[in-house]
Amino acid sequence: MRRTARALSTAAAMVLLAGTVLAQTEKKQPPQMTPEQKAEMDAYIKAGTPGPQHQSLASSVGTYDLKIKGWHEPGKPPTEDTGTATRSLALGGRVLVEEMSSMMMGQPFTGHGMFGYDNVSGKYWSTWNDSMSTGLMVNEGTCDASRNCAFTGSWNDPIKKAPVKARMTTRWLSPTTEVFEMYGPGKDGKEMKMMEITYTKK
Repeated sequence: MRRTARALSTAAAMVLLAGTVLAQTEKKQPPQMTPEQKAEMDAYIKAGTPGPQHQSLASSVGTYDLKIKGWHEPGKPPTEDTGTATRSLALGGRVLVEEMSSMMMGQPFTGHGMFGYDNVSGKYWSTWNDSMSTGLMVNEGTCDASRNCAFTGSWNDPIKKAPVKARMTTRWLSPTTEVFEMYGPGKDGKEMKMMEITYTKK
C-alpha cells in the first residue's frame, strides 16, 4: 500500500514537473503569426519608427524670446507683446512640444503646442490650445528641407459657434530666428493677417 502511494506520488510529481517545463518552453517561444498578422505588425512598426523628418525636430529644441504682433482689423496698427517659449522633444523624439508664456490683450497668456510628422499620411501636423479657450486647433501641412512650413487648420469660433479656417506659415531667417504668421477671415470674410510671432533662440 505504501509502495503504491509512493509510486502515485512520484508519478504526480513527474507530471507536475513536465507541465512546468512545457510551460516554460512555451513562454520562450512566441506564438507563430500568420502572414497577414506579420504584414500588419510590419506596417505598425514602420508607421511608428522615427525618420529624418522627426530627427530634424531636434534643431528647434531650446528656449526663445518672442515678439508678438496681433491684428484685429485690416489696415489698423497691430498690438505688440513679448513672451517666451520653450521647445522640447517628447515620445522618443517623435513630437516637438512648445510651452509658451506671454501677455495677450493685457492679460497673462499661456499656450501649449505640439508638432510632428505622420509617416502614414506623409504630412506634418500641429495642434494648439491655450488659456484663452477650451478648444483645440488642429493643423496639417508640408515643410521643406529648410524647415519652412505651410499649414491649414481650424478652430471653433466662440462668436460664430462654428469652425473657422486659417492658414499658417513658418520660415527660418537664420538658424536661431523663426517667423510664424497666421492668416484668417476678417469681419468682411476676406483673409487678413491676424498674427506674427518672431522667435529668437537664446
